Amino acid sequence: MEDTPLRGRVAIVTGAAGLLGRRQCAALANAGATVYACDRHAAQARKVAEQVGQPHVGAYLDVVDGESIMELRDLILTEHGRIDILVNNAALNDAVENPLVGAQESAFENYPVQLFRSVMDVNVTGTFLMSQIIGTVMAEQQRGSIVNVASTYGVVAPDQRIYQDANGQQTMYKGAAYPASKAAVLMLTQYIATYWGSVGVRANALSPGGIYNGQSDVFAERYAQRTPLGRMASPNDYDGALVFLASDASAYMTGHNLIVDGGWTAW
Repeated sequence: MEDTPLRGRVAIVTGAAGLLGRRQCAALANAGATVYACDRHAAQARKVAEQVGQPHVGAYLDVVDGESIMELRDLILTEHGRIDILVNNAALNDAVENPLVGAQESAFENYPVQLFRSVMDVNVTGTFLMSQIIGTVMAEQQRGSIVNVASTYGVVAPDQRIYQDANGQQTMYKGAAYPASKAAVLMLTQYIATYWGSVGVRANALSPGGIYNGQSDVFAERYAQRTPLGRMASPNDYDGALVFLASDASAYMTGHNLIVDGGWTAW
């Protein structure tokens, strides 16, 4: 792959202020794209863009608000006349953004339906709306790559044992909403791929494994033991896969789920 395979391309990254989103913006920018780093936290989005450098832009975006998406669309089309890449990364993960306080509260029997609905709204409805509105632009220009960030938990169920403490006590359970939402994202990816394939719009999913972000030593060790490569991921472990899916290097790939998980799903 050439050093700047995305030169001249215009990209959108949602959830850009998050751990993975920040890295995605940098990876696309380093590959030559002009990146719109988008997030509900506008100040943080602008900070990400500033860190990546010129000519990249930080912008407010609410992925479940169609008007917000259309405003972003119109801004980019006014400034560039095209949108080439959409990375649907924005997501709620109940173990991070909405932590439940313990095993009793996070157990399936007690999981709050309100939380389930909010996760599905952002992770599934947000991906749908972004793909519908921005993908329509791509279909009209007969070119574009949509990359939906899914998860290994959209392919296999959570191993609840890794959420135990050193004494084997269940400190929390991974909730049902996140896996269910990511499985839905995978099917939505296939739907988009088959719907718009004839007009040059590709849609693929990138399913990352767990990223180390200051989790407890016990959790990190349990995760490593469950992974053939023996470690959690670093955010930059996904750079190559993202650029590959966004670029012409994957020109004959659509409807695919690229799993980058250190072998987690091989067992």
